[in-house]
Amino acid sequence: MSLEATTNLEQELNPWLAAETRFDLAAARLGLDDGMRKILSKPARELTVNIPVQLDDGRLQVFTGYRVQHSIARGPAKGGIRFAPDVTLDEVRALASWMTWKCAVVNIPFGGGKGGVICDPAVMSEGELERITRRYTAEIMDFLGPERDVPAPDMNTNEQTMAWIMDTYSMHKRTTVTAVVTGKPLNLGGSRGRPEATGRGCTIVSLQALKKFGLDPASSRVVIQGFGNVGSMAARLMARAGFKIVCIAEVEGAVYNPHGLDIAALLKHRKDSGSILDFPGAENMDAHEALFLDCDVLLPAAKEGVITSENAAKVRAKILCEGANGPTTAVADDILADNNVFVIPDILANAGGVTVSYFEWVQDRQGFFWNEQLVNGRLEEIMVNSFRDVVSYAEKHGVNNRIAAYMLALDRVAFAVKLRGIYA
Repeated sequence: MSLEATTNLEQELNPWLAAETRFDLAAARLGLDDGMRKILSKPARELTVNIPVQLDDGRLQVFTGYRVQHSIARGPAKGGIRFAPDVTLDEVRALASWMTWKCAVVNIPFGGGKGGVICDPAVMSEGELERITRRYTAEIMDFLGPERDVPAPDMNTNEQTMAWIMDTYSMHKRTTVTAVVTGKPLNLGGSRGRPEATGRGCTIVSLQALKKFGLDPASSRVVIQGFGNVGSMAARLMARAGFKIVCIAEVEGAVYNPHGLDIAALLKHRKDSGSILDFPGAENMDAHEALFLDCDVLLPAAKEGVITSENAAKVRAKILCEGANGPTTAVADDILADNNVFVIPDILANAGGVTVSYFEWVQDRQGFFWNEQLVNGRLEEIMVNSFRDVVSYAEKHGVNNRIAAYMLALDRVAFAVKLRGIYA
């Protein structure tokens, strides 16, 4: 690969540049004026902190952390916190902006935020992770609060991480503040249905897409890339809904059975062996090649930038349901459109998580908790209505679903900004 090609691919994989590209396309189609574009395109606040932590062996290490609030026009900033060695400020900016648009697409009263810490949880003890979490929380305290900014779990963070954040914030406030984070354990104000929410949302919109094309779940083949929380939950729920899950891909490889995989047995196999590979009744295959299998639904549920200009033409799925944030680059969008792939964009497809996070925030603030049936019923109502809104917007304006979702979101946020006016 030439230096120029490498540079171009690096730019294509930059999530902030991808977010800007899609923003510009949607803003142009909406006819947003220059001033409103400037307001909506830039993060409202960005914070970079250096986090000193004493490791288990006594050494002191300093980690870099970020918190970005993209918009608070429609409500408190909302977005996860990820721990990973490759976290960048551009990535956090992009994810914060996607949260703004995601909350607007499903019409819940949040803005967008995101956080991240550059560290490698795979080589850190639980004690080290707790200390880095608590110090990071203390460093960004002035950003946080139920009416300001409400974090949630993301890559390599979980309900235990949220419990540490909630406790640290509460200790500083001298009162228990459960609504400062979502994705908490049930015993600390978490919501029923939250762990399954993103995967359930993907299942709901996939069913809506099948209905649109007159397809039957029982004869619909699904390929899922990523078998973490989102991918495994989507696999379980889609299998329960009658889909035929023919392939699961993970970092180490993929397993394939054209007649369908037994998801419960595969989860047990991974727990027992530490890997999805060598699953009885399935064949191993290359993880990258799994993306190009002939299927009805392809659900990427891992990281950003897996479908690019270099491989988008190989995608043979009828429906692409984006369980991950930013799995498709902006350059790849046109290639998928030319090949008539029906894309359910990430800011719609994986919005089930933030929707149930909203429910959790509401329950915490009320001090009144819902049963799982009520949570799931309200989630389905919001996801179905949002799917219909995006598809009808796409048909009305003659654009693809992604640009339609962005247009719908930008319209709602711009309307809120205009109603509020500019404080001077």
